Amino acid sequence: MKTSMLHVRPATGVAAFAILSLAATLANAQSTKSIFPLLPPSVSTIPSNGDVNPYGVVFVPKTLPAGGGLQPGDILVSNFNNSQNLQGTGTTILRIDSTGATSTFYTSPTGGLSAALGILSNGWVMIGNLPTADGTSATAQPGRFAVLDRFGNFLGTLGTAAQIDGPWGMAVYDTGSNGTGTAHVFVSNVLNGVVTRIDISYTPGGAGATALVLAQGFNHRGDPAALELGPSGLAYNATTNTLFVASSYDNAIYEIPSAATTNSTVTATLFLQDATHLHGPLDLAILPNGHFLVANSDGSNVDPNQPSELVEYSATGVFLGQMPVDPNNGGAFGFAANNMGWGTIRLAYVDDNTNTLHITTTVLQ
Repeated sequence: MKTSMLHVRPATGVAAFAILSLAATLANAQSTKSIFPLLPPSVSTIPSNGDVNPYGVVFVPKTLPAGGGLQPGDILVSNFNNSQNLQGTGTTILRIDSTGATSTFYTSPTGGLSAALGILSNGWVMIGNLPTADGTSATAQPGRFAVLDRFGNFLGTLGTAAQIDGPWGMAVYDTGSNGTGTAHVFVSNVLNGVVTRIDISYTPGGAGATALVLAQGFNHRGDPAALELGPSGLAYNATTNTLFVASSYDNAIYEIPSAATTNSTVTATLFLQDATHLHGPLDLAILPNGHFLVANSDGSNVDPNQPSELVEYSATGVFLGQMPVDPNNGGAFGFAANNMGWGTIRLAYVDDNTNTLHITTTVLQ
């Protein structure tokens, strides 16, 4: 069912920028050469309040107009745990500028800021959370889908209880410009096994939104180590109008057809399942050459011989290569790929074990 929601209004002076879609035109989609190895520097993701367990990562595009708040080259990282390392209690989004300097961009009144992190072309930052009272799945709460301006000011929330229930991953497809346009925001919900699409129309003076349960029935469950397993990372292919969903429960990737245009709930089908290389896949992206990049959280199907891996597949789902993020399990969580043009990407990914963000630039083959 598609439902209307309350409007939220931007702060005065919020400027527009063109969103960089990770699933934009897919050049050289049949390439079979892996991007690995990578040699990244690292930045601490621990803010002043001591939050740990970085989850979501998103780039601020270079096309962001001049002004205060977020700047081109910044990276945002959400924290899931507090300073006592209790899951679902972290409250901060960290801002990392182009020089590597860090500051707290936003502090939420509710904890558990997840990998459901994205930016719209009008400058809004969107963040989902899954809070707990004691760091266990027994006290996991539905959380919310919050909207912030480029200064980190809270604007409002979107979604109903059926549509937003433990937001865990996000993908954004935004066609707006000059502060006016529309965007499709896809959100995976790990507490009810639902993938939601939120359609947002916006102008410099305000915005409206509706939400649709796009697909449902994904396997999900609480877990003593991973907190929750279920539909996680999302990646949208605008060329084929297909949304891909990483399942940390099934160690698989599913595909949802007509993702941005359907007006009713559709059925997801299996794209690939790989018990050898997928170990609780948490985040997912489509690179400009059509390859899939997956971060293994090691939440399920744990293999001590393959700890904390980033895994790469071809556009047709053929395994190409992998790279360890940390020598121990449980290190690979959120990441983002920024298309720099001319076959070059900037990749930022977290090591959850060391609370660091690694940043590198590589040329796709």
